[in-house]
Amino acid sequence: MQIAVFDTNVLLDLFVFNDFRAIHLKQALLDKKIDAIATPRTLEEFADVLSRPLFSLTTVDQKKILQQWISLARILDDKNIVQSPWKCQDPDDQVFLDLAYTARPCTLISKDNEVLKFANTALTDGVLITANYQALEL
Repeated sequence: MQIAVFDTNVLLDLFVFNDFRAIHLKQALLDKKIDAIATPRTLEEFADVLSRPLFSLTTVDQKKILQQWISLARILDDKNIVQSPWKCQDPDDQVFLDLAYTARPCTLISKDNEVLKFANTALTDGVLITANYQALEL
């Protein structure tokens, strides 16, 4: 089973926007065909973004979405995460790079340019960083 890390923007596509490009990923998560991983820090980031007024989500809906993601992800302890050699300016983005580096070989799907800029370097360390929702072999 492939290990995958989804950044917050991808999680929004999966659980808030129900983006048609990500439907197959959500189904693969539900069918346990992907070993999707997260940490308490990535969950905090997702919860923070869900609470922003831009999304107009009620507190109940925010909790439902977060709980659905938690139920589908394998949660790793933050203290077991290794710092990646790729350093990002935004600490909220860095947690996803560190998680992917710790879990290698794995795929990190992100739409964030600050994360995507490490794609070539990360590949040599066994991490595929991509914006392509079709990157996982399902």
